[in-house]
Amino acid sequence: MLEIQQLECTRGDHVLFSNLNFSLRDGEILHVRGSNGSGKTSLLRIVCGLLLPSAGQVRWAGENIRSLREEYTGDVTYLGHLNGIKGDLSGLENLQLGGKLDGLDVAEQEALGVLGKMGLRGREDLPTKVLSQGQKRRVALARLLLCKTKLWILDEPFVALDVKAVAYLQSVIQQHLERNGMVIFTTHQEVEINTGRAHHIDLDL
Repeated sequence: MLEIQQLECTRGDHVLFSNLNFSLRDGEILHVRGSNGSGKTSLLRIVCGLLLPSAGQVRWAGENIRSLREEYTGDVTYLGHLNGIKGDLSGLENLQLGGKLDGLDVAEQEALGVLGKMGLRGREDLPTKVLSQGQKRRVALARLLLCKTKLWILDEPFVALDVKAVAYLQSVIQQHLERNGMVIFTTHQEVEINTGRAHHIDLDL
């Protein structure tokens, strides 16, 4: 279980949010809402362990993630609103490199199959810098079809995707939840994840 206890985040002298509490269990999804500058990305980075809160703590299976370190990060996949892919590498090379960083040995055929499912068939060997923003996003999101992690933390995962790709990503997230995975995400788009175990937090409230 993921537990957020009395979390506070400040930027300079400005408090983005404080006294934030929530928990997430197997098969549950959390939609973080809020206006630009409300602290959505900061919250996700804190939950990932990439940013320190000014107060409070993040706990995983009852332990503070600061003490768990790699034991926790090995259970987490984080996709930021930036794609995090290397422009000089192809989609295939980006997936294989990302797999190595995640401790996975991604075979070429497996990576090609995943890119095909993401609608990138025929573009797998192109440098990603020549792809459209939507295609670059699909390369980044293809990691979700390969990773074995429990907790997915997704910052604006649906941005730059067309209707078909949005629907496919929704199904990928749904399947992860059905396997008792956990998801925290932000989005400005109207999307539905078909589960009764959905939670919402609005940082503007």
